Amino acid sequence: MPTGTRAWDPRTTGSHAVRRERQPRARGWRSVVLALLVAAVVTGLLRASVVDVYWIGSDSMQPTVEPGDRVLVGKLVDGTELERGDLVVFDGRGSFAPLGSGEPWPAQALQTLGRWSGLTGSESVYLKRVVGAPGDTVACCGPSGRLQVDGEEVAEDYVLEGDRPSDVEFSVVVPEGRLWLMGDHRSVSVDSRSLLGAPGGGLVRTDKVIGEPLAVLWPPDRAGQL
Repeated sequence: MPTGTRAWDPRTTGSHAVRRERQPRARGWRSVVLALLVAAVVTGLLRASVVDVYWIGSDSMQPTVEPGDRVLVGKLVDGTELERGDLVVFDGRGSFAPLGSGEPWPAQALQTLGRWSGLTGSESVYLKRVVGAPGDTVACCGPSGRLQVDGEEVAEDYVLEGDRPSDVEFSVVVPEGRLWLMGDHRSVSVDSRSLLGAPGGGLVRTDKVIGEPLAVLWPPDRAGQL
């Protein structure tokens, strides 16, 4: 055998082959994991600042939104520019909901995960309709039983058929930076009327607005623009 020539060893060759085969597979899995992480970060940023999906568990907005609907919400909304008739999703803490939750952190974490995945709703986020914008005087009810805004009766075609505009009489002047919000299913909706005697009088701050519902995404037979 010539000097410097090594004998062929099948075990050595096989070991190199295994290593060469494993390295591309490892790099492939790392690429997949990295791509998933990047996708999760991008999705999180979009849902935090641009659009999000909310699960509706209440019947307070029938027939516009049904229980079980998953609604796409645009977050690029200035609450001070909302008008009467607009739909809004808002943070109800401090007005519609308690300031804090008494649930332990594991339960809160599960609730957050459920809301993030669109399987459950949030106990502090609500969807209602703007009935009174800043500067409006909203009252119930006029001579024909309709709501009055600034002394004029308004037609509300979105109210659930068979419901009265309100079973509660009220007269409210909406100050700057506040909104008077009501549900379309008036007979069951817990809204600004329910908090007339509470601090704030049922008025929601415009800076509590999270976004404006754009469309129903699910179920398929109800999918479409709101």
